[in-house]
Parts: sequence; structure tokens; C-alpha cells
Amino acid sequence: MNSAKDLYLDLLKRCLANIIYQDPATLLGQDRPFDMHSRVEGHDWPVVAHTMIGIKRLDALHFCIEDVLDRGVPGDFIETGVWRGGAAIFMRGVLKVRGVTDRVVWAADSFAGLPPPNADKYPLDANLNLHLYKELAVSLEQVQTNFRRYDLLDDQVRFLKGWFRDTLPNAPVQRLAILRLDGDLYESTLDALTHLYPKLQQGGYAIIDDYGTIPACEQAVEDYRAAHGINEDVIPIDASGVLWRKETRGSG
Repeated sequence: MNSAKDLYLDLLKRCLANIIYQDPATLLGQDRPFDMHSRVEGHDWPVVAHTMIGIKRLDALHFCIEDVLDRGVPGDFIETGVWRGGAAIFMRGVLKVRGVTDRVVWAADSFAGLPPPNADKYPLDANLNLHLYKELAVSLEQVQTNFRRYDLLDDQVRFLKGWFRDTLPNAPVQRLAILRLDGDLYESTLDALTHLYPKLQQGGYAIIDDYGTIPACEQAVEDYRAAHGINEDVIPIDASGVLWRKETRGSG
């Protein structure tokens, strides 16, 4: 028999992905009816749901959170690129149901969509014009409202507003147990890894949302891993997301 905690967190996932009321979706501006497979796999951009990462990536995030809590890996949780806040809301939900009061969920985002590609410095971003899609621009106020709808906005949730290149170098984050990247671009992915991966504690998880579907994101990850001698196996979650557990100490 499932515990009340398990039932709550399962329902929270279903609500965040809105497989309860099954809202329609868009994909790169194209309207689409609800499709269960796409929603589970995180292949669509929901019209109403608070996350687009799908149930499989929520399940993987859930596993990672429970694992670091069970093993006592120190540090906060962060998501870089939060959209409507769903994954960060889920992070806070797990902490609340577990009665954890000494960790913070950080939500880093421009809250104005993606930056235009800097093709001169990052050529792999040249054709990634995701900044043109208004569906990806969600204000800080709306994300905070979404947290409130689940009664999960409190002093254990903190926001870093701005481009990653500006906010992450001096972010007041000391240690991390969960590092979840959802920046799409080479630049955004590399910025997050450069400034946050050294804060990820041994035994913590790096989770990359767009590794399998955006070549620029994958290349940024591989370039960073190669430059810092990171050899842990990259484990697929679904067609898009991957993760690995940091096994080595040190900055890389």
C-alpha cells in the first residue's frame, strides 16, 4: 500500500504535468491536442501545465532528490531555466513532505525567455532562435504565483533573476546536492556548469534536460566534462534528459 507521502508526490507530478485535465499543447508554435505519450516523455509545450519536462524526467528528479536526502549529501537544489516553475515546485514539495528545513530550492531564470544566440562566441547556438517564442517567457511574478497555488512558496525558495552570465558567477549558493540544467543553448549550459558544477557535492546529481535533443547543449556538456576530467557515465532518462552522479571531489 502506498504511503500518504508517495500518493501526494505522485499526485503533485500529475498536476504539474497536467495529465489530470489534459490541456492541449503547442510545439514550436504549432497547436496540438493532448497526447499522453508526448506528455509523459516531455515532448510538448503544454498550454496550462506548469512543467514541460514530462513524467519520466519528474520521476528521475524524484529519485535523485530522495537519494541525496537518504544518503545525507549536503547542499541545496537548483534549477537553471525554470519556465513556469514546475520542476522547482516539485523539489520544494519533496523537501516539505520529508520535513527538510535546512535546504533551499534555487530557481534561476531570466524570467523573460531565452537570450538571443551569441553566434560569434558560441557558433553552435547560431540557429537556436528560441528567444523568438513568447511561450517560453514566463515572468517571475507568474512563477511565484504558481508556487503559491501549491502552498509551496516560502523562505526555502529563492530566485536568481537575469541572464546566467550575469547572475551565476556571484550567486549566493554555497553547496549543491541537485544541479538541474534546462538552458537549451550551448552558452546557457556552459555558464551553468562553469559556475555551479564546482559547488555540486560528491554524491550529488547533475541533471541535463536538453542533452538528447539539442546538439549544442550536448556539446557544451561534453566540452565541460572533457575539460575537467569528468568521467562518470552519462545515464539517459528519456530521449532528452540525462544525469550522472558526481563521484569525485574537487572543482571538476
